[in-house]
Order: sequence, then C-alpha cells, then structure tokens
Amino acid sequence: MQVRPISPANLAELLADRITALPDADGRRLRVAVDGAEAARPGALADALVEPLRLRGRPTVRVSAADFLRPASIRLEYGHHDADAFHDLWLDDGALLREVLDPLEPGGTGEVLPSLRDPVTDRSTRAPYTRLPPGGVLLLDGPLLLGRWLPLDLTVHLSLTPAALARRTPADRQWTLPAFARYDAETVPAEAADLTVRMDDPRHPALVQPD
Repeated sequence: MQVRPISPANLAELLADRITALPDADGRRLRVAVDGAEAARPGALADALVEPLRLRGRPTVRVSAADFLRPASIRLEYGHHDADAFHDLWLDDGALLREVLDPLEPGGTGEVLPSLRDPVTDRSTRAPYTRLPPGGVLLLDGPLLLGRWLPLDLTVHLSLTPAALARRTPADRQWTLPAFARYDAETVPAEAADLTVRMDDPRHPALVQPD
C-alpha cells in the first residue's frame, strides 16, 4: 500500500476524472458516494466536485445522508447517545433508495428528492424534486454509507486514524466513536470503497493506493 499526499484541489480534479472515466459514463446517471465521519468533512469534498464536474459537462445533484435520517422516534428509541443505534438505525436506507438512488437506474425517471427530513426539527423539508439529466452525477455524502448494499457507481472513503477521529470529533459527538470503531471492524470501509483518502488533517489529504 502506498500513501501519496495530494492537495485538496488536485484531489477534486482526480476524482472528477475518475468519475467521467467510468464505463458508459456518457449515457447514464452516475451515483457517487463520499463516505466519512463528519470530522473528515465528506460534504466539503462532495461540494468541491461540483465545479470540476460541471467543467467536464456533467451536471450534478448534491444530497447529504444527514437529510435522510429516520424519524426521531426510531433513531432515538434507545436514547440520544446509543452508538449501535447510530450505526444501525439512523440512516433511512429505504427512503434514500426510493427517493434518490433508484430513480437514477437506467430507464429511471431521474427525479431526485434532495432532502427528506430536517434532522433538527424532525419534520419534512418539503423540498421539491429535481431532475438529474442523463450523464449527470449524484454526489452523496455522509457517514457509515458502505456495506448497506446501496447501488453506487463509485465510492470514496475518507479515513482517519482512531486518534485523529477522537481528536477532531467535538465533545458532544464523542459518543459516536464506538460506532465508527464497529464500522471499521465489520465493514472495513478502506477495503470496501473504490478509493480511500486519508483525512487525518483535511487540509492535507493523502491518496491510498494499492501496491
């Protein structure tokens, strides 16, 4: 395994090239996930891909897993700080499939719901559907996305060492750390993803490449 430092700007360009080089990328809608703990800033990387893809002629739709959480009555059934519930129950996989991923299958409508539920108010965002044209790219970000059998065309995992994750996670979110330890042990996202980037310091990412 080789680890190659890369600037954030060059990382976005590299990923945009990788996305546009996917088989049949010209004629179908692509679903790309940037997986990582909040401390790794997956949303920032997904946002950074929008402009490089636009310059390559690829319109995008941005979706965050944080806007597709289950109702509080389900995700908080075992309390506000249950790490296993955070791992297993918080993400509404069914809604993400139904409203975002399945419509982008070949022959699908391309109509995507960009957000479902406000995680703070626990109410519907009432967001209108948006259409991703053929050749467009869905950019999904969030934690614990891999190992769920989500139909994705490219997955990028942003990894942190346990020490870096603990250091960069705010005090009020330290209770989530066992969930990420479980994720690393059970899903092994660094191996499950198509690409892995070390983000111990998001200002100085490093691309992980097999020997």
